[in-house]
Amino acid sequence: MRRRDLVRAGVAAGAAGLAGCARDGDEPAFTEGFEDGIGDWEAGAAIGPEVDLEDFAWEVGVSEEAAAAGERSLRIWNQGDYDDGVTWAVHPVPIDSSESYRIEVSGRFWSESESFNTIRHALMRLAPEPPEREEDFPQPGLNTTDLGETPYGGLRDALWLADGWRDYSFEWTTPELSTDTLHLAVGTAVIWEADATHYVDDLSVRVEAR
Repeated sequence: MRRRDLVRAGVAAGAAGLAGCARDGDEPAFTEGFEDGIGDWEAGAAIGPEVDLEDFAWEVGVSEEAAAAGERSLRIWNQGDYDDGVTWAVHPVPIDSSESYRIEVSGRFWSESESFNTIRHALMRLAPEPPEREEDFPQPGLNTTDLGETPYGGLRDALWLADGWRDYSFEWTTPELSTDTLHLAVGTAVIWEADATHYVDDLSVRVEAR
C-alpha cells in the first residue's frame, strides 16, 4: 500500500495474528506471522521538523517476497533522501490492568545483505500508547532488557548486520499498568541516504505477571 492509501483508508484487510489477554506460561499472549494479511496493524511515519512529512515517501504492507516462516511477512520501505525518518506498523496487545509484568518481545528482520555501513535501524517498542514520532522509540543502541522498570519497552539496533533474517528481542519490566491494552510497534529508521526495503516476521509477545 502507498502511504496516502494507508493514511486515508486505514489498513483493515482481514484478520491477522493471535491475540488474547495476558497470561502466564509458555503460550505467548500475542503472535504474528502476517499469513492472513495486515489485519489490525496500522501504519505510521515521522521525520524531523526540517522536512515536510508529505515529502517523505514510505510504504507498509504484507508481502510474499520474503518470509521467515510461512509465506508472508510485513514489508517496510522508505526513502533515504533526507538521511532521516522512521516508518512503523503498530498493533494492540490485550493485557489485564492493575498489574505489573515482565514481558519478552521477539521478532525477525530481513536485510538485503551484510553492510559495513549502517543503512537502517530496526525499531521495536511496546508501550501503553502507540508511537507518534521518532522520539517515542529508544535511542540508537538502547535495549530495555537490562534497565529494570521503565515506562515502555523496546530496542533500536542496526540492520544490515547479516544477509537475510536476523533475530531481535527485548524485555520490558513494567510498572503497575492502568491500561488493558498495550501497543506493539515495529519499524525501521533511516540512517543512510539510500532507499531500502526490510521485512519483519515471526513476532511474539510473552507476558508474565511480576
